[in-house]
Amino acid sequence: MYKFLKYELHEGVCTITFNRPDFYNAFNDGISYEFQDALKNASKDDQVRVVVITGEGKAFCSGQDLKSARDDDDKMFYNSLEKRYNPIVRAMRNLPKPIIARLNGVAAGAGCSLALAADMIIAAESAKLVEVFINIGLVPDSGSSFFLPNLVGYQKAFELCAMGTKISAQEAYAMGIINKVVADEDLDEAVKSYTNYFAKAPTKSIGMIKKMLNKAASSSLDEMLEYEKYSQQIAGSSEDYKEGKQAFLEKRKPEFKGK
Repeated sequence: MYKFLKYELHEGVCTITFNRPDFYNAFNDGISYEFQDALKNASKDDQVRVVVITGEGKAFCSGQDLKSARDDDDKMFYNSLEKRYNPIVRAMRNLPKPIIARLNGVAAGAGCSLALAADMIIAAESAKLVEVFINIGLVPDSGSSFFLPNLVGYQKAFELCAMGTKISAQEAYAMGIINKVVADEDLDEAVKSYTNYFAKAPTKSIGMIKKMLNKAASSSLDEMLEYEKYSQQIAGSSEDYKEGKQAFLEKRKPEFKGK
């Protein structure tokens, strides 16, 4: 289906794997546009209840493939972000389903940004995060300047971005960036424990929770109270709410369909 990605769907779990292991899954034009398309497919497919993004081989994603950068383009950076990375980050945040980053190795530069754009990060002990942009005289992009200070505060975000400090999975966990860290050999099982939950969860409600939390970053309390009122009415009209209520009354486990 794709040249630079693996796209697999099994029992509600869509796994998208960056598949350029010889280049540490660095992004070129091809993988960027394929990833946009894969996210679009996952968003539209009702069978998809949760998305996992990960990398083939030793790395999660090492960011932009500098060898494929178009130095003849005077607006290379602007155009690259406008057409390639920004649509990806927006698609990830707007996807009405949970996204789990399976952090199997280093996530550097834009690769770090993509991990931060996920809803949860489950990491192997050997994984590392690094805002590597400063090492070649660039600034963070692909959402890092938004996600990082919201996660760790201004001062720590400044250090990580301005000094290109590489942090381990355990350090990132202590900062609140990562949800869970496990031994490398236990990574698949740890991710599976989350996908098992989300594959049977009320997907529509989770998509709305995601939208609410994103909106809260730029809203007042009064605005969120109003938005909660609006959102709860929609959630209360869903099939999953009817099933959840009936299961509660019947003292059984609900069977959510994600509708």
